[in-house]
Amino acid sequence: MRRREFITLLGGAAVARPFTARAQQPAGPEIGLLNSASPSTFEDRLRAFRDGLKESGYIEGDNVTIVYRWSEGQNDRLPAMASELANRRVAVIAALGEAATYAAKAATSTIPIVFNVDDDPVKLGLVTNMARPDGNLTGTNFFVAELTSKRLGLLRQLVPTVSRLAVLVNPAYPVSKSTIRDVTAAAPAMGFRVRVFEASTGGEIDAAFATLVREKYDAIFVGGDPFYTSVRAQLVDLTVRHAIPATFATREFAQAGGLMSYGAKITDAWRQVGAYAGKILKGAKTSDLPVVQPTKFDFVINLKTAKALGLAVPPTLLATVDEVIE
Repeated sequence: MRRREFITLLGGAAVARPFTARAQQPAGPEIGLLNSASPSTFEDRLRAFRDGLKESGYIEGDNVTIVYRWSEGQNDRLPAMASELANRRVAVIAALGEAATYAAKAATSTIPIVFNVDDDPVKLGLVTNMARPDGNLTGTNFFVAELTSKRLGLLRQLVPTVSRLAVLVNPAYPVSKSTIRDVTAAAPAMGFRVRVFEASTGGEIDAAFATLVREKYDAIFVGGDPFYTSVRAQLVDLTVRHAIPATFATREFAQAGGLMSYGAKITDAWRQVGAYAGKILKGAKTSDLPVVQPTKFDFVINLKTAKALGLAVPPTLLATVDEVIE
């Protein structure tokens, strides 16, 4: 290469570097989003979160930057991710799920945290007052644990012959203990004999199903969990392949081919987290934002799956369904 060409290239590189640096500057304040699942399966929830931000005039890539941290089902990675967000001094941390919220709470006592949790946030030790949260946390609580009895009752109506019920929970997810407690308390009165199976990886899910199929369980109750939502294709495929009636916590499972789901409308909860994050960016304090509880619940039946399982949906039950998937 001739000397003149070399100098020209160097000059071009020197000019390009500041431009690249400018292009990589974050757009507006940064929000850290922390979750134990995978982004590839949460498109609808992320869209709802961004819609919530828009209520305060914040648009990702325009006047706000979202720093995503997904642990891909490995909850032990969350503390380091939360510490990274805290050290980065993001303006707000959106912590979706109990494990992510605990990690964020341990990482900072000053950065506002907006959570979305299944269980009672007072019982979880996140706040002491739902109406006026103390400390640096507030958010939404969408009752997955509290809805256990309702889910069992709907399963009994749809599949009245069930006797032996398998319950699948992720032991790495904090709410699982409450789920086990609530199922074992409600099941006997409804005529269910319960056995709990634990699985926190895809391989453990396969192993649990191998056992419950071999032991001829009549149905399965799948606990609510962000990791389970991210692997819902695997869970639904196993229930359909082995012809096991299953009840799930969120509509995403029924949409993927699962028999039925009942729970709070999760996209509303994620939108609310985004809305609160936007309000905090505008100057609101966490203590001014009460913990929000859901007002909308989804009961979804996949009629195609019901027919494949040889189940006739009672007209009285069908009348209460929010969505029928055919």
